[in-house]
Amino acid sequence: MSVTWTRRKRSLQRFWTDFRHHRAGVVGLAILLVAVLLAVIAPLFIDAGVTNVVSGTGEKMAPPSWDAPLGTDESGRSVLLMVWWGSRTSLLIGFLAALLSMVIGTVLGIVAGHFRGWIGAIVLRITDWFLVLPSLVTALVLAAILGGSTATIVVAIGVTSWPSTARLIRAQTLAVEARPYIERSTALGGGHWHITTRHVLPNVAPLLLASTTLEVASAIVTESTLAFLGISANKTSWGTMLRGSYDWGAATSGAWWYILVPGLCIVAVVMAFTLCGRALETVLNPRLRGAR
Repeated sequence: MSVTWTRRKRSLQRFWTDFRHHRAGVVGLAILLVAVLLAVIAPLFIDAGVTNVVSGTGEKMAPPSWDAPLGTDESGRSVLLMVWWGSRTSLLIGFLAALLSMVIGTVLGIVAGHFRGWIGAIVLRITDWFLVLPSLVTALVLAAILGGSTATIVVAIGVTSWPSTARLIRAQTLAVEARPYIERSTALGGGHWHITTRHVLPNVAPLLLASTTLEVASAIVTESTLAFLGISANKTSWGTMLRGSYDWGAATSGAWWYILVPGLCIVAVVMAFTLCGRALETVLNPRLRGAR
């Protein structure tokens, strides 16, 4: 056991040493840590009451000032407090939707790569069918049918964004199962469950981690798009704030802060996830690491 933990510790040290050389990835990680920390500690300083329309005590569409550092919205609510509280919804939906997408894509990808017969063919045809469908339109229809809630938005995004992950995991599964030790494991009596969980899954996990980071960024953008189109979780998020700025004519009235602040939050977090994902992909992918 001590030998195993020593090897894992050395592997983590090598991983962090390689990751630190990617300055963009380190910057992205720092932005993510700050964003997640602020979202976690938000209930310690504010509550959902800051998003209530009756809680607005400031002037409507007021520019940034000492009382409202990032201005106010159409109800006199502080944009800063709304963005802070809305980060919880945007990040939560992004993480959960990406997790659901990764689970579905990983399971179906391993199944399609491990079972080469009719089972794999059926899974591939289902994957191709979902790839053809426009994911945003499909998520919009699903969310409209299921109703507006956090769970339905997560499901709508998760079940429409897994095909690319399934394709990626399938290709990696085929590469892993072509190695000699898989044949030896099969000859020694290893079943499907043993091979997929003890050999395939650990080898695709690094690639899956990098893909998950990128998928969270995509899920956050999709949630913001759905909220802007009117399909939201009935909670304040960065996307619903952009929708509110559009409905109340923030652009025409000169309330640039109402549009710029939530928009910049989306851009910053998505960029941070993308930078982290690319850095992880370079560190964990032997081909890219060798090329670097």
